[in-house]
Amino acid sequence: MATEQIAVRLSTTLLDELDQLVDSGAFTSRAAAVRAGVEAITVLERRRQVDRSIVEGYRRCPPTDAEDHAARAALMASILEEPW
Repeated sequence: MATEQIAVRLSTTLLDELDQLVDSGAFTSRAAAVRAGVEAITVLERRRQVDRSIVEGYRRCPPTDAEDHAARAALMASILEEPW
């Protein structure tokens, strides 16, 4: 996979925290920590986009009363099946 280097400015406080993560062994380098952060934010944003799409779909086509009732019944049955 091709990569590209970028420059990032961080406050000294954030840079100190980044260095603590590296010093503690949580990440092998500053770059690895920053890369992990960007990856985490990217995954989170993708999930948010999916969530927004689902919400918009339900707004455009809300469930019928019968569908809502069936979903609640299935939920209750699933909870009752749990071994807790």
